[in-house]
Amino acid sequence: MFDDLTPVVRALVPGLQGTVTANASMKPFSWFRTGGPAQLLFEPAGEIDLIEFLRHIPADWPVLPVGLGSNLLVRDGGIPGVVVKLGRPFAEVEVLDGHRVRAGAGAPDVKVARAAAEAGIAGFTFLRGIPGAIGGALRMNGGAYGGEVKNILVQAHGVHRDGTPAAFDLAAMDFGYRRCGAPETVIFTSALFAGTPGEPEALLDAMDEITRQRSATQPVNTRTGGSTFANPPGQSAWKLVDEAGCRGLGIGGAQVSEMHTNFLVASPEATSADIERLGEEVRRRVRETSGITLHWEIRRVGQPLA
Repeated sequence: MFDDLTPVVRALVPGLQGTVTANASMKPFSWFRTGGPAQLLFEPAGEIDLIEFLRHIPADWPVLPVGLGSNLLVRDGGIPGVVVKLGRPFAEVEVLDGHRVRAGAGAPDVKVARAAAEAGIAGFTFLRGIPGAIGGALRMNGGAYGGEVKNILVQAHGVHRDGTPAAFDLAAMDFGYRRCGAPETVIFTSALFAGTPGEPEALLDAMDEITRQRSATQPVNTRTGGSTFANPPGQSAWKLVDEAGCRGLGIGGAQVSEMHTNFLVASPEATSADIERLGEEVRRRVRETSGITLHWEIRRVGQPLA
C-alpha cells in the first residue's frame, strides 16, 4: 500500500470537484484486469477541475492519464503518484458544420466513428477497429484498416503538467507511426476532427464489416489489450511472432493468442508479471530467429511487485 495522498490534495486544491481515491485498484481500468493500485486516482469533473488540480499539486508528483485502458499493462506493484482517469465528463461527441466532429479525450473511438457515420461524415470508420478512447488515439496516432488519426485531425487540446492549457494543430502534433510529438506530460482533453461527405448507410456498413473482421481474427472477447507490438518497417509483428514459434506460448497465466499472435491473453489467474515476461520472451525469440527487435505497443506502467 502507498501513503494516502488524499488529505494533502484536499488541503492543496480548494474547491476540488472531482473524486480522489487512495490506493485505488487499477484492474477495472486495464483490459488485462491485472496489476496493482494507483497511489492516488483522480477523476476530474471537467477540464477546469483538471487544470486547478494540476496547478496546485506538487510539481514532483508523477501524473499518468488513462482512458479505457485497452493498451495498458499496470505492473503488480502499482503506480506511484497520481493516475488521472478521464471519464464521462470527457466523453462527449459533437457533430459540427463543415463535416467536423469534436470529441472528448475520454470518448470511445467507436462512439466517434458511429457519430460521424450517422451524420454522413466519411474518414472516421477506421476508428471502429481501435479498442480505445480518443486520448490514446491522439497520443499513439491510432490507426487501423487503412486509416490513421493524422488523416482527420484538425486540432488537439490538452493541459500541460503545470495546469497550463495547450492546443496543437496537425503540424504541431508531429505524428509518426504510433507516436506523436506532443510533450509526454500533456494530458489531452479533446480534439477537433474533419472528414468528407459520405453516405450514412455505406459508412455504417463499413463499420459493421470492421466489426466482423475483428471478431473473426482477433481475441476480442478475452482479457487482452490492443496489438502487443508495433509493426517493424515493412514487416508484420504477428507474422514474426508466428515464425518464431510463439503461437500459443504461455508463461504463468498469460498466453500468446492462438487466433492472432500479436495479442497476449490473460487468464483470471494471470499477473502483470506473467504478461510482461511472456512479451519479453516473445521479443527474445523473434530477435533470435529474425534479427528484428520488436517494440512494445502496449504501454507498461508502474512498478513491479517488491
